[in-house]
Amino acid sequence: MAQGTVIHVAPEQPTHAVCVLGTAIQLDVCGSAPGDCTSFSISTSPGVLVEVAHGPPAKKNRTGSSKWPLDPELEVTLRVKAASASTGDQKVRISYYGPKTPPAQALLYLTGVEISLHADITRTGRAKLTRAMKNQRTWTWGPSGQGAILLVNCDRDGPGSWGMDCEDDRVLDSKDLQDMSLMTLSTKTPKDFSSKYQLVLHVAKSEMDKVRVFQATGGKLPSRFKVVLGPEQPSHLLELPGGQHSRDFYVEGLTFPDADFPGLISLGVSLLDVSNPELPEALVFQDSVVFRVAPWIMTPNTQPPQEVYVSRIFDNEDFLKAVAALAKKAKCKLTICPEEENMDDQWMQDEMEIGYIQAPHQTLPVVFDSPRDRGLKDFPIKRVMGPDFGYVTRGPQVEEITGLDSFGNLEVSPPVTVGEKEYPLGRILIGNSGYPSKESREVHRTLQDFLGAQQVQAPVSLYSDWLFVGHIDEFLSFVPAPDRKGFRLLLASPRSCFRLFQEKQQAGHGEVLLFQGIKRKKQRKINDILSNKILREQNSYVESCIDWNREVLKRELGLAEGDIVDVPQLFKLARNSSGVPKAEAFFPNMVNMLVLGRHLGIPKPFGPVIDGRCCLEERVCALLEPLGLRCTFIDDFHSYHVRHGEVHCGTNVRRKPFSFKWWHMAP
Repeated sequence: MAQGTVIHVAPEQPTHAVCVLGTAIQLDVCGSAPGDCTSFSISTSPGVLVEVAHGPPAKKNRTGSSKWPLDPELEVTLRVKAASASTGDQKVRISYYGPKTPPAQALLYLTGVEISLHADITRTGRAKLTRAMKNQRTWTWGPSGQGAILLVNCDRDGPGSWGMDCEDDRVLDSKDLQDMSLMTLSTKTPKDFSSKYQLVLHVAKSEMDKVRVFQATGGKLPSRFKVVLGPEQPSHLLELPGGQHSRDFYVEGLTFPDADFPGLISLGVSLLDVSNPELPEALVFQDSVVFRVAPWIMTPNTQPPQEVYVSRIFDNEDFLKAVAALAKKAKCKLTICPEEENMDDQWMQDEMEIGYIQAPHQTLPVVFDSPRDRGLKDFPIKRVMGPDFGYVTRGPQVEEITGLDSFGNLEVSPPVTVGEKEYPLGRILIGNSGYPSKESREVHRTLQDFLGAQQVQAPVSLYSDWLFVGHIDEFLSFVPAPDRKGFRLLLASPRSCFRLFQEKQQAGHGEVLLFQGIKRKKQRKINDILSNKILREQNSYVESCIDWNREVLKRELGLAEGDIVDVPQLFKLARNSSGVPKAEAFFPNMVNMLVLGRHLGIPKPFGPVIDGRCCLEERVCALLEPLGLRCTFIDDFHSYHVRHGEVHCGTNVRRKPFSFKWWHMAP
């Protein structure tokens, strides 16, 4: 709420003061009274409203010609109905009365002015002025919350540049302007008002590197906008011409919420009294608007797909054809990174995660670039970021990262309710070590801090360091479903795989082979797998690790067993570069799939073929097709599986943003 000042009057000489429309100023009646006076009365011009509160409890009454006893707890407030046509045209007369002395009078000449800073605090997509303006100094969550929203201007609307729009101090065109939030300053003052008063727009020095404010000045783009606030510019002196004027400002965010920045930015306007050149300026009035920088939001597999990304490498042509066919079925755009640009880096999922940012007036997809920086390191910034497609990155220098900092280790659940707590945008899932040790890996703190600071998708930490690569997409995925919570959690399950093989063995198929038709790969009989004690022990260990995550996911996502589907899968242990045994998929990992609406691109497992059909494929279809899903099995064995990855690892998807508005939730 706007803040005014206190007016002190004196019987000896007239007092001049300013009152801003929509605010109440305090009138010090008692402090100005002659010593022997015991009561007072007030008369005003028709354009001034007076309220008197006399002692506790504070009961407000409108004054007429009534006398009021002078009391130390007396509160008198003044308001003006309209802006003044000339300086001092509104008068207030205070008359003091005592038992033995004649009445004494104090005169106050008021100048009513309009100074109103307003933005889209009602989140309708338009900044509009309301006379009974709500408190703009606070920002609240929820469907009835209020407060303006700011986008980080992180796309690239201008041609010939690799940088983000927020990295320069220009407004390039109308599209660039659309990524900013409108703020309007309305003023109405007498003609000679600026000779004694100044108006300053400002932002706290601690926040000036988080925001940039442009003022519309007229003329043609880009010269019609000038920077008035931003890095190294905490304040700007505004012209204050007489009469009624409205000035538009356009505000862009420069950085996302993070560990050292909660995302709130306050822009203020202050009226200063500079009537006496011998004295410093005095603060007369102040108003401000609080903006919250929109968070970066991930989209889960249950959101409709819009675009699929994949790399072309020297031996994945068949894989590309299969992904292209699946994208066509799902009516998705397909973007292929050519060999000359990816430097033989096929792990598209690890390089980036695509989410979005949203304000009431604008929604932008935003690619989150991982710190892994391998062959695809330039793809997000050179090929994904562009007009109306933003970019953000966080993380340490290359030498500090581990495999857990790649984004195959970053997923998000569909919307869930946990007890009475709702997560309408889902919850972010990241994999870490189970406990710290000399050899353990953890997601870098800078990444975890950034994800947590977005607030709207409260992260859940899972245990993934038991895996050779260490990514949670090696043991979990989500698929849409028509019932229950609207989705199923898929978990890799050695137990269900052994159970399936035992069924086939008991049906007389124990001699059937895995890996048939794969060159340079030793084939394995069902009997051999079931009798392999070491493999059994290794998968018992893997099952215990997955079960740990199963309980975490049930607790943190509010899931029941009926919300989980066990996908048959076996693992084996292999020693990493440090000599520590870690788990990797024994056959292509079916849970590591590409989800495009109802269409699933599942790694072809090359399981035992019985009665003309792979029993692993048959079981997965039996689990997922009743949910209305269509299973397509993609051969990724030599191009991805043998290199410790699968279909999901080699692809990435841009999905439709949530219809739910993030500011309607309560984090």
